[in-house]
Amino acid sequence: MKRTTLLRIARVSMLSAAVGLAYGCATWDRMSSADKGTAAGAVVGGAVGNAVTDGALGTIGGAVVGGAVGREVGKRRD
Repeated sequence: MKRTTLLRIARVSMLSAAVGLAYGCATWDRMSSADKGTAAGAVVGGAVGNAVTDGALGTIGGAVVGGAVGREVGKRRD
């Protein structure tokens, strides 16, 4: 396998583990739907931004945009 492929697999695996850990430790019971949407949107947006751009700036940008979209979606559920 190419080195870049192995690095991408390692990144996705680490991100998946971090998401699972954050999900397991989060106290969802006290959070509003908007807060839950923000958290979920930021995680998904960060993952997509990292996959698309392969860089930190894309990850951060994706997390910001995903968090904003997730918050708006969550507000509609409250």
